[in-house]
Amino acid sequence: MLTDCKIIDQIKAAKLLEALNQVDASVDLTKVDSEDAHMYVEEIVTKYAGSEIGGNLHIAKSRNDQVATAIRMKLREDIVSLVSQLLEVQQRILTLAEKHIETVTPGYTHTQPAQPITFAHYLVSFFDAFNRDIERLSESYRRVNLSPMGAGALASTSFPIDRDRMAELLGFTDLIENSIDAVGARDFLLEVQSCLTLLALNITRLTEDLILWSSLAFGVIELPDQFSSTSSMMPQKKNPEVLEVIRARMSHVAANLQAAIMIMKSLPSGYNLDLQEITPRLWETVDCMSSSLMMLTDLLPLLKVKPVSSNLLDFTTSTELANLLTRKYKVPFRTAHRIVGSLVQELVEQKRHLSDTTPELLGLVSKRVLGAELKISAEDIQSCIDPLQVVKAHSVKGGPAPDEVGRALKTRNQVLEAWDGWLSKETDRLQKSSERLRSLVDRYSASCHGSLH
Repeated sequence: MLTDCKIIDQIKAAKLLEALNQVDASVDLTKVDSEDAHMYVEEIVTKYAGSEIGGNLHIAKSRNDQVATAIRMKLREDIVSLVSQLLEVQQRILTLAEKHIETVTPGYTHTQPAQPITFAHYLVSFFDAFNRDIERLSESYRRVNLSPMGAGALASTSFPIDRDRMAELLGFTDLIENSIDAVGARDFLLEVQSCLTLLALNITRLTEDLILWSSLAFGVIELPDQFSSTSSMMPQKKNPEVLEVIRARMSHVAANLQAAIMIMKSLPSGYNLDLQEITPRLWETVDCMSSSLMMLTDLLPLLKVKPVSSNLLDFTTSTELANLLTRKYKVPFRTAHRIVGSLVQELVEQKRHLSDTTPELLGLVSKRVLGAELKISAEDIQSCIDPLQVVKAHSVKGGPAPDEVGRALKTRNQVLEAWDGWLSKETDRLQKSSERLRSLVDRYSASCHGSLH
């Protein structure tokens, strides 16, 4: 760009490019005597190209715009990588759900068995939650992929540079135009951390469910042995340690966002060194999220759904019995709710089950509540007690009925295909941008060498 704009000549450009190729990107900066990474690069370039040429490396740029640019370049790659991992988790969810379209399990509210659902229906709820996380990350990606280069330290530069050309060469889709905003803005960083914090909350809910449901008290699932451990003292224990680690790490994600917000909250405009304290929080969050998603990806296919005991599902179909009284026997729902509530109370006191309900018992309870006995057929009562039949009756859009869940799985597979397309497009675009830049550097350097001879 500097050469195209006639700010430096071709010979100097060739030597600068050759010298830049000598920089070891893997060097441990804690073991070199340089002020920072930027000065280290300039020192290496000066060593190979000489001070007269190497001293031009910093023309029309500052560490301020260069740091902001480097963060955005790495972060956009991290977002693409995290979306790829999330899509893999979603695929594992759908594959597992296909096996459990008719596997009845209790759905919980307040951690109490509430209504029967299928395990597939439960899994789809997390597919959808993670899909919103992908949507948020993809939207933030668009604001991350903007170039600050050319903003300088604060007020751009008096050199006649081409900022749009720089953005194009570095694979950005557009500029952060205002130079003050370009070097001082970190809202893009907070936005991504916010998206990842929401993702962390969804992951926490999933891990918490799996931890609870794998306990003997719930008995809904069994965790794979390789993701569990035993107690050093109690040989019967199977501890969900991997899930507990993931759950804890999600707290780090939320804490990093809070720390970044507190750093930013009272900064003046322009660049301040406080900003340097935010970036490590971001990379820690990305690494934490990436490793956690990797563990979930490996765990989900090995998850075992256990046959649910009748005791666990007992009384979860009570709502359907109240619905029956309203739908077929024209009892107002609130009254039907009271009748079934009284029935359940009586059965519990007698240590009996909902399946023990008879027309006579329901008639006695209804007379107590209504003052008149309802005549309910035994067939109607039985239709409201079988959990699978009750689940099949909940066939409205978004419900747990197997046919509806099957439809939902088909549409979610289409969603995955669409995201795979977006991911392939962005991965390909970034890769081609990098290849074009490398090719351009090689051709430009070769042409400059030709002019020397």
